[in-house]
Amino acid sequence: MNYSSFIPPQRTLMGPGPSDVSARVLSALARPTIGHLDPKFVTMMDEVKALLQYAFQTKNPYTIALSAPGSAGMEACFVNLVTPQDTVVVCRNGVFGARMIENVERIGAKLVVVDSPWGRAVDPQQLEDALKANPDASVVAFVHAETSTGARSDAKTLCEIAAKHDCLTIVDAVTSLGGSELKVDEWGIDAIYSGSQKCLSCVPGISPISFSEKAVEKLKGRTDKIQSWFLDQSLVMGYWSGDGKRAYHHTAPVNSLYALHESLVMLHEEGIENSWQRHQNMHNKLAEGLAALDIEFIVPENERLAQLNTIKIPTGLDDAQVRSYLLNEFNLEIGAGLGQFAGEAWRIGLMGFAARQENVTLCLAALEQAINKFK
Repeated sequence: MNYSSFIPPQRTLMGPGPSDVSARVLSALARPTIGHLDPKFVTMMDEVKALLQYAFQTKNPYTIALSAPGSAGMEACFVNLVTPQDTVVVCRNGVFGARMIENVERIGAKLVVVDSPWGRAVDPQQLEDALKANPDASVVAFVHAETSTGARSDAKTLCEIAAKHDCLTIVDAVTSLGGSELKVDEWGIDAIYSGSQKCLSCVPGISPISFSEKAVEKLKGRTDKIQSWFLDQSLVMGYWSGDGKRAYHHTAPVNSLYALHESLVMLHEEGIENSWQRHQNMHNKLAEGLAALDIEFIVPENERLAQLNTIKIPTGLDDAQVRSYLLNEFNLEIGAGLGQFAGEAWRIGLMGFAARQENVTLCLAALEQAINKFK
């Protein structure tokens, strides 16, 4: 068999991720590779930390880019901050809350699950009730922006409840960072993780994380070995230290970090609040066009993510047939429903560079044509 270079098609990515990557970020990815301990690279790492602090709206010194995807960011938070002796309350309202539960079970900690319906935000009163019923709880975990359903939970209120009961918080911000209001310090979030491929519009494979001083204190106070060597943040701290020196831990994904740096520079140039508003503006335009096509949202408006829109598939349409048509005829990718919504819903992403008027216009026109063809 003869092999040749892989040349991917030019797609418009409007699914649940990855999102469209701008030419600036792709250009940064192609810059010359240098050593991950090179002084120039170390300087760039310091800038990545500062830019991530801006994106997260935090002054946490331990704010880094983990050399692995968002799922590893999730696991890093759990294995470093949860011990088998802890009682952990996990709020589940979709697929990614269920993955938090999987982490707690694998650690062997006591698990308390607070379930909310798919397509709805986490109910703060249910969390309050669970913490009153479990006074030994020490950690509360929840998903800020549930990618499987498009629901946005009230992270500020949930963190206030957790703090009142003296619990650390672990928050999934994979889809919210850069696209939804997120204020780590103001809201009192202790550990948070995200992904490079969503609203930051970078290539997949990096997980921004941030630990509060309380979280770092718990980590440093542990006497047992962390379950994962690679994700042990007490070891990684030496690599991301801010004193200009770096202890070798692993070979960082040099070019991917160039790309993340560029995407964060672009976010800083736009302004974080402007980015939040741009995502909301594009959502409003999409919602207006979907209403004209008689397509309904699953998530109530006041709990809805701007950047991840879960909509009901109109009666009479075949899920896979329509998505295949959009991909083949328009080079447009939208997402299928997950879990309870499989075959019943589509997920339309307006994340990062994809949150622009031309994408909204293309998506609405393509959907209208598909509906006219197949319904």
